[in-house]
Amino acid sequence: MKGYDVVVIGAGPGGYVSAIRAAQLGKSVAIVEKEKIGGACLNVGCIPSKTLLKHSEMIQDIQKANSWGIQTGELSIDFPKLMKRKDQVVRTLTQGVDYLLKKNKVTLFHGTASVNQELLVTVGDEQIKGQDILLATGSKPFVPSIKGLNQVDYLTTDSFFDLKEIPKSLVIIGGGIISIELAFATAPLGTKVTVVEVADDILLTEDPDARNIIKANLKRLNVCVFTKAVISEVKQNKVILDDQELFYDRLLVATGRTPNLEIAKELGLELDEKNKFVKVNDVYQTSREHVYAVGDLIGGYQLAHAASAEGIIAVRAMNGENPRSLDQTVIPRCVYTHPEIASFGLSEVQAREAGYDVSVTTSPLSANGKALAMGETEGFVKVISDNHYQEIIGAVIVGTNATELLGELLGVKHSEGTMHELAGLIHAHPTVSEAIGESANMIFSQAIHV
Repeated sequence: MKGYDVVVIGAGPGGYVSAIRAAQLGKSVAIVEKEKIGGACLNVGCIPSKTLLKHSEMIQDIQKANSWGIQTGELSIDFPKLMKRKDQVVRTLTQGVDYLLKKNKVTLFHGTASVNQELLVTVGDEQIKGQDILLATGSKPFVPSIKGLNQVDYLTTDSFFDLKEIPKSLVIIGGGIISIELAFATAPLGTKVTVVEVADDILLTEDPDARNIIKANLKRLNVCVFTKAVISEVKQNKVILDDQELFYDRLLVATGRTPNLEIAKELGLELDEKNKFVKVNDVYQTSREHVYAVGDLIGGYQLAHAASAEGIIAVRAMNGENPRSLDQTVIPRCVYTHPEIASFGLSEVQAREAGYDVSVTTSPLSANGKALAMGETEGFVKVISDNHYQEIIGAVIVGTNATELLGELLGVKHSEGTMHELAGLIHAHPTVSEAIGESANMIFSQAIHV
């Protein structure tokens, strides 16, 4: 049996980043992964979905170019070749993570881990001991109880990216972020997409104005969206609602994810009040001393970058430091639709409920020169601020590369800047980022182009 300062279970973004940071702090580190390095994000989530979205975006760009006068002729799609490129992107990144683990002298164990009450970790025939244990075991697709679903062949977000041919028709059960991203990824490839959501609307976690833009673009892509749906039954090749039948070539169930709690239950770790996630303190220590948990296991934002940030705080705590707890209001939230949605912090409603005297300024991209030149005028920059100190409370950007543009606002907030500093920045012209300056200047009635 070999001992380590830290044993990390799970090699997704929460796990491998934590393991590397622990090694950088001088710890001896082992990491255990039962499937593929990189976890769900690299293998069946963030990276493959963004790769397919890029393919679909290029198709829309070609169609736009044709309408502008650049004639390309008939468009044909080699789907297996697109998927081969997706596989290569994933392989490059997972091999990169493997290299980084080796570079930082993190010992990798492949296999399913179990942990006993003495914190002895068993992986196959091997046993290892960690002074501290970090659980980053991630999550798996949640499959709701729907009559007939277990009798038909359906895809989840874990199996969707194994498709060998593009479906002629795809019904997606679920209207959350992953579902809508995959609708945007497949519809431009020629798939007839139908989204079925039982809630009042799709993308309920997002800004209402952003949501309206996305719904309009789904309509342009001929994606049918059913909300407040009552699913009576699922049969092979059709979903039966209370008032109609929806036929499909392939069925995707994308209704969220549920945490992998097997090891947490082995250790008898305390769960939260809803008995769904592992309960942790501000530095991600569980109810058991020397056992920490991060990522999808603990709820909150189920995002790769959130899990990585949590893991870094956890290993710093293991190192005897006193790290500052993670500020949830500065975690960026991204939706890779077309256009993209990027946001952080509180919405206008949440800010008012929290007691802020709120101002909301919105700069539409329809007035932005670069957006006009690109033909990408759908969208806006919205900033929520406090009237007393002009503190930046939250922001929403909708537009091309919104997920990149959000960094400027986050950088100003992170450095304790206010709307004064944001309004004083000189932006290059023409850039879409000029809309950020315009939105900031609006609060002082000094916007030029709005």
